[in-house]
Amino acid sequence: MKGVVESPRKAYGEALIALGGSDPDMVVMDADLSTSTKTAMFAKKFNDRFFNAGIAEQNMMAMAAGLSIDTRTVFVSTFAIFAAGRAYDQIRQSIAYSSLNVKIVATHGGITVGGDGASHEMIEDIGLMYGLPNMKIFIPVDSNETYNGIISIAKIKGPFYVRLSRMETETITERETEFKINEIPVLREGSDAVIVGTGQVLKRALDVAESLKKQNIDVAVYNMHTIKPVNREEIERIARKYGVIVTIEEHNINTGVGAIISSVTSDVYPVHVVKLGIHDIFGESGEADELMDKYGLSVKDIEEGVKYAMKIRG
Repeated sequence: MKGVVESPRKAYGEALIALGGSDPDMVVMDADLSTSTKTAMFAKKFNDRFFNAGIAEQNMMAMAAGLSIDTRTVFVSTFAIFAAGRAYDQIRQSIAYSSLNVKIVATHGGITVGGDGASHEMIEDIGLMYGLPNMKIFIPVDSNETYNGIISIAKIKGPFYVRLSRMETETITERETEFKINEIPVLREGSDAVIVGTGQVLKRALDVAESLKKQNIDVAVYNMHTIKPVNREEIERIARKYGVIVTIEEHNINTGVGAIISSVTSDVYPVHVVKLGIHDIFGESGEADELMDKYGLSVKDIEEGVKYAMKIRG
């Protein structure tokens, strides 16, 4: 149901239980954070197929690689800062290199981990994972898309990186909506300008679009939930239709969605890309909404970004 505030992490746990019931060989692993990542929900029901690696994320990734070799599907979770950061070498060498069937579901991505501070705010993970051959990347916009996406990627062989937020978020999709990997679905139609983004920050983009409607500016909002493989054809179509693209993400704009879309458009149909997100800077401790406002993702920032895009398009 739309408009309900729910936890994407809880939806992940629910999806794991559903998958565990249909796949008796599926394995789930965690690094002593199962109550936070919600893999504890799977552990409670399928304890014989849950393994806690302790505070040893690098070992956990290597163990996951080993467990997946005999065709098992392995879901492995910890916070994004530990998954993409601390265990990068093991992901690269043991999982991506051999294209093993390991699904890395990293929670607490971005700056909205709040009081955990800069040391726990992973704002460069999209760039790190995007550069790995064989790796696919999925970032859901809400709890419904989390559930549907997790069910879908379990059927696709090979490694995935999934990024979830810590925050509970308002649902903007329906649980019954069919999920297709590699699509860039439209969340809101519009004729004057377009925002393409990923993750929970798209709720702010939708709010801004409704606000700008009162100023006679009709803004479309697209959900780029699949970062890799990138849908080059759809990005080209959007570029040709609108002539300029505004991107929005809870990530470093130098290596995230904005940079990826810029790279694609420069090849297929060059347009100006206005990148909204975190600049080349670390985060800090604070309330999630306050940090979003401070680091370039405020309602004012988004409104100004859309108007600037329309101005430079002419």
